[in-house]
Amino acid sequence: MEHIFLNVFNIILPILICIGAGYWLAIVKASFDNNVINGLINRIGFPTLVISHLSSTSLDTGTFFNVLAAALMMVAGFGVLGFLALKVLRYPVGAFLGPLMHGNMGSIGLPIVLLAFGDVGMAYAMGFVIVILLSMFTIGIWLPSGTVSLKMLFTSPVIYAAIFAIGLVVMGIELPKPINATFNILGGLAIPLLLLTMGHTLATFKVTDATRALILTAVHLAIAVFVALLVVHVFGFTGVERGVVIVACLMPSSVAGYLFADEYSPEEAPEVAGYILVSTIATFIVLPLALTFWI
Repeated sequence: MEHIFLNVFNIILPILICIGAGYWLAIVKASFDNNVINGLINRIGFPTLVISHLSSTSLDTGTFFNVLAAALMMVAGFGVLGFLALKVLRYPVGAFLGPLMHGNMGSIGLPIVLLAFGDVGMAYAMGFVIVILLSMFTIGIWLPSGTVSLKMLFTSPVIYAAIFAIGLVVMGIELPKPINATFNILGGLAIPLLLLTMGHTLATFKVTDATRALILTAVHLAIAVFVALLVVHVFGFTGVERGVVIVACLMPSSVAGYLFADEYSPEEAPEVAGYILVSTIATFIVLPLALTFWI
């Protein structure tokens, strides 16, 4: 048991240190241009990361599409159960359903999967990233804005990178080594920049309503456990696939949920920020237990 805890500690600690470095940059007011860094992540880091991991890992097409289907089921499960919970609690659906549905698979999930399950786990995790991003840039914007638009979806480089990468998987094509090496280098930008940005952003969040933040976090974790058990059972996942599903379900709310709330529902944005902060802290308490006893 001691050996297992040490392995989990070795997985979690580097992530916490990177997030802490971003938090420290905010505390000392170091120059940190979120717009520039987010542009690098969204236009270069994430697209090349998706392509490099899907093209360089030998994946059975059927298995990969099973992972995509499992990711769809996960997001749908969070959506339905989150909607019901918010109605019972009488919390604003437009402001809180998006953050409940979309876990932070990019900033936290990918580095955890990489350290815990290696390149094969990362390839499976990309299926979840693709589905979450698709949902986030559609439903995640429609809910707080109250309007339906596909503009952000069709202007996101990540979506085109995902389509290209899925095409490579389906056709069994491998990229030339120099091109793949280039994508590996550029894709390496994404995870450290995501962690630093997350830490920097969390430093600006404050809990304005601790009770609501705690209740939403508890609801999130309850839904996560139920959906993880359901998806693993329905698809019969074992091993690495099972581990990736559990990690994906346990991810805290994505910071993007706050950005959308701040733009379209500014009156609820501080409470969304509080929920994201508390759910992130809760994840780093719950995740070691899950990695030790559940995966």
